[in-house]
Amino acid sequence: VQLQASGGGLVQPGGSLRLSCAASGSILSIYAMSWYRQAPGKKRELVAIIVSGRSANYADSVKERFTISRDNVKNTVYLQMNSLKPEDTAVYYCNTVARVSSGFYVDYWGQGTQVTVSS
Repeated sequence: VQLQASGGGLVQPGGSLRLSCAASGSILSIYAMSWYRQAPGKKRELVAIIVSGRSANYADSVKERFTISRDNVKNTVYLQMNSLKPEDTAVYYCNTVARVSSGFYVDYWGQGTQVTVSS
């Protein structure tokens, strides 16, 4: 299983970006898809998660600004980021928990995409 993330870049404060992450490979089903971020010198933190059959959850710092969504047909997760702040600057990683051909649920990470919010 591979995760391919895209959509990062440089944006001014108050701007918007949309990240995408597509999962491919021998996937039977996906239990959860999520976005994490890691700023320089800080620990990786959960930004948003969407679990099958449940509503999305967000870190307090991004509530009302970020929206996570999922396309079950394409096995793709999106993160719409609005009203971006300099403190949102980080490498963003997508994650999925997927049931694979062996029948087991496995945790996978994408390669990370840089988001820089600066004037």
